[in-house]
Amino acid sequence: MKGTCALLAVAGLLSGVASESAGAGVVDADSPSISLLRSWLASSEDERGADVAKIEMTLSRHEAEIAVLLLSKDCLARLAVERKSEIDAKALIAGDKTLRWLEKISGKEPAGGRSLWISLHGGGAVPQVVNDQQWLNQIHLYEPAEGIYVAPRAPSDAWNLWHEKNIDPMFQRLIEDYVAVCRVNPDKVYLLGYSAGGEGVWQLAPRMADRFAAASAMAGHPNNASLDGLRNLPFALFVGGNDGAYERNTVALEKTAELDRLLQADPGGYVHLSRIYEGLGHWMNGKDAEALPWMAEFARNPWPKKIVWVQGGVTHDRFYWLKMPSKTTAKEGQMIVATVEGQTIQLEGDLPRGMTLLLSDDLLDLDEPITVIVNHTQVSNSKIPRTAFTIRECLKERPDPPAAATARFIVP
Repeated sequence: MKGTCALLAVAGLLSGVASESAGAGVVDADSPSISLLRSWLASSEDERGADVAKIEMTLSRHEAEIAVLLLSKDCLARLAVERKSEIDAKALIAGDKTLRWLEKISGKEPAGGRSLWISLHGGGAVPQVVNDQQWLNQIHLYEPAEGIYVAPRAPSDAWNLWHEKNIDPMFQRLIEDYVAVCRVNPDKVYLLGYSAGGEGVWQLAPRMADRFAAASAMAGHPNNASLDGLRNLPFALFVGGNDGAYERNTVALEKTAELDRLLQADPGGYVHLSRIYEGLGHWMNGKDAEALPWMAEFARNPWPKKIVWVQGGVTHDRFYWLKMPSKTTAKEGQMIVATVEGQTIQLEGDLPRGMTLLLSDDLLDLDEPITVIVNHTQVSNSKIPRTAFTIRECLKERPDPPAAATARFIVP
């Protein structure tokens, strides 16, 4: 089954075309905007660049839905060709680092595409042969009922092997590869890890919460991780009651209490599960495998009505529907809270000038005026148009069709 990814991708693209044509109806056949977009997509890359202004036309909601399908199909088809060699080699390179992985596939593929499980091995600051053994063991440690289960080999043998600064972009690319080449459902991507891998989950999950459906940290230490960013990411932690090294057991109790407090203060978020197995040490005898069916119950919501974004040690320029003006704007510890109530967007915290709001009818009604309030001051109250250009730019920056914005607003 491991060699079927490219075929699955083609089948997915073809089924996307069929559903798009079937659901488009009169607008698909008669809309000048959709006809113009199809014509633009049929042109060469050079011609597209020269005529990009053609797709800046305003779209209706239904036209925007069709445009997302057309542009996503085009984007993923191109990406599948570019990235197939990485999937075939089970290796990708970023700078001077290489991420390799093992893979196994289980269960029947759902109609919406397979799930993806990224499982991080333990080890750390130990000889390479020890980390290699931990990696080879990780592929056998868990088995989801359905999905592509991937066990990456950390690119280094450092103590923080899963939360060095190169890991975030590597995982972003890994997810993109599997979405494009193997027809993975972007809303069904899961992160888990054991020991040092669990430590990586504690760090990665809050700062990449917008890419995952759920996450689980097994026998890991959170170190300095902030939990605020887990607002929309179901999170589980598992520790042996006798796992006293680095005070993992007592820290797990503290973090459970913190998650409980966050949930109580914000009942719409911070779904979590905590298991501290009495009498067990660092190895939990496989009991922590209960995480997988719990995680599988969740799908990512790419358009949550409330976002809590806290920049970690590795900063990001995008989180859900918020986008920094540039990668250099973000700074560690920076916190932004964004909420949507009806047609009003409220932004609070350390907001840089020029921040972009990526918008969709899944978030609010783009046919009606939208009020934007920044730190209690209204900065806008107007309609924000949907355009094919916005969809295209969003997909270029992040090939993630469910999270593709149809409109955007730049905060003054």
